[in-house]
Amino acid sequence: MKSIRRVICLVICMLLIGLLAGCAEFFGSRKSRYASSTVEYLYPEQDVVEVPTIPHLSLPLRVGVAFVPEGAGVHVKSRLSEKEKMDLMDRIVPEFKKLAFVKEITIIPSDYLTRRGSFANLDQIRTMYGIDVIALLSFDQVQHTDEGFLSLSYWTIIGAYIIKGEKNDTNTMVDAAVYDITSRKMLFRAPGTDHIKSSATLANLTEQLRKDSSKGFHSASDDLVINLQNELDRFKTKIKEMPEEYVVEHKPGYTGGGSMGGAFSLFLLSLGGLALWRGRNR
Repeated sequence: MKSIRRVICLVICMLLIGLLAGCAEFFGSRKSRYASSTVEYLYPEQDVVEVPTIPHLSLPLRVGVAFVPEGAGVHVKSRLSEKEKMDLMDRIVPEFKKLAFVKEITIIPSDYLTRRGSFANLDQIRTMYGIDVIALLSFDQVQHTDEGFLSLSYWTIIGAYIIKGEKNDTNTMVDAAVYDITSRKMLFRAPGTDHIKSSATLANLTEQLRKDSSKGFHSASDDLVINLQNELDRFKTKIKEMPEEYVVEHKPGYTGGGSMGGAFSLFLLSLGGLALWRGRNR
């Protein structure tokens, strides 16, 4: 009888060990990533370097806004639909509309940007839409599900449901890089970030991850808009303080002013007056 009991105990122990091992594998760490990269889109060939030149900004500017294509990696996939991308771009467009030196803002559909298309692709878009500058949007979202093995003692199993389930981290970044297409020069960039911690049962884990993903993109976009406002202000100041790095001219019929500032218009007039005075003295 003792031998039979020992065998039964041994079998039970082996089953428990196998069950715990299976649980450890099933409830282990998992990570999902959804991303697109401006660097991969613009500079797909590492041995080919685009050397930017001095931007010639002809005011008022025509600005395009577009999402760069997602990468083709096995572990990189898209979670943003075209409608969601359009919604995010609609939130950024008003910031450019506030600027008097911006004439038009055009949202470019994702289909017109080819993966690893680089500046050759942007030249095609510039010709097609008549834009001067483009704001390239990219994103990177990582969702990490980490279930600690020590927390097994706190779980209650009721049928197929496990209560006190997952610990989820969702980290999101949405980035805007604004380029003068002709000169290949990045004028400025503005990032937006968000971090979400949440929990879910095994039964509604997928639904919770989707909610966290959507909330992460929305909150990161809010942060991006705030940072974009600040970067636009810095850019206007940079143009006034560093005229040797930017050539600014007016298109026929454009008199300037507005958000670029009466001070900036006065600055341009001062440069013109100085050049005229030097010419007469010569």
